[in-house]
Amino acid sequence: MAGRRGALIVLEGVDRAGKTTQGRRLVAALCAAGHRAELLRFPERSTEIGKLLSSYLAKKTELEDHSVHLLFSANRWEQVPLIKAKLSQGVTLVVDRYAFSGVAFTSAKENFSLDWCKQPDIGLPKPDLILFLQLQLVDAATRGEFGHERYENGTFQERALLCFQQLMSDKTLNWKVVDASKSIEDVHEEIRALSEDVILCAAQRPLGELWK
Repeated sequence: MAGRRGALIVLEGVDRAGKTTQGRRLVAALCAAGHRAELLRFPERSTEIGKLLSSYLAKKTELEDHSVHLLFSANRWEQVPLIKAKLSQGVTLVVDRYAFSGVAFTSAKENFSLDWCKQPDIGLPKPDLILFLQLQLVDAATRGEFGHERYENGTFQERALLCFQQLMSDKTLNWKVVDASKSIEDVHEEIRALSEDVILCAAQRPLGELWK
């Protein structure tokens, strides 16, 4: 197994779709099955940039829309050395939100094109699998704590969902849509099976670069 890299698996979806719950369960299941796996979340709130973004999301500070988009991207880039090191050591990384959330949420705002929003993230490590947890927005709004953070309102989430759908039309990426309205256990089993398959494939090929 020497030299075989881990897989980069991303969980995406509207707010409260269950990404954090499923990410934790997936890492636990993969470790139990003998894989080395760890969870990452974006924004990574422990860094200086992350603390600024956390304050912004909690509506405690205001930031200009272009600059906040670039800060979200910078928050991902500052983790790239860690991501590459872990993958090269054979650790599979399960990532709760990635560049796709950044692009979808900014392009849902007025006067932002999808193309402009993608530019700062071009060249990030390319995911081997992107799992989109699909949930009706009316169901997401009934889940715990919805509305606490900046972007958690129905109208904005609808616009972000349309942007996600545009991103999912990209055939150069391995998107899989998972019905997140099913039971936590059923969603987990589907995600686990998809992930096990991609871990085997990723070990045989080099890490790619996003949107290149």
